[in-house]
Amino acid sequence: MKSSLSILALLFALPATAATVACPDLATAVQVASCPAEEELKYTFTGYCSDDGKAYRGATDVCTDYQAYRKLKNVALWESADGNFNAYISCDLPAAAVKAAKVSTVKVGKQGKITQLVCGYGDGLSFTMRTRAECQVAAGVDCKADPAACKASCD
Repeated sequence: MKSSLSILALLFALPATAATVACPDLATAVQVASCPAEEELKYTFTGYCSDDGKAYRGATDVCTDYQAYRKLKNVALWESADGNFNAYISCDLPAAAVKAAKVSTVKVGKQGKITQLVCGYGDGLSFTMRTRAECQVAAGVDCKADPAACKASCD
């Protein structure tokens, strides 16, 4: 018992090492949620847009046109092969186009205590990893010229 406590204490005492996180190759990304059916979108349009709370907050801009609502809600969840990155992608975008996309940008942002590592693939397509670790992208990274350079160091 005492030795297992010692090992546990040692694990917590060791300093954390920085990990290099690369943007995912979308050729291996998978769609993990199905796209909503057109009937479902029409049904939820009525419910979503009839919420009085949205009207009082002035948040009804997508309710003036069904096509605007459809663009907002006709999405499915995708994940990188390792499950670390995810994105909500328009169901109007063919899967082959998603899988063919190449990384073009990488950036780090914060949302409260969560760090967001965002890998951009052009045309509004981006996959995000959320972590409590602190991440940094090296200055001058040119993802378009060298997609393998799209990495961050996370502590």
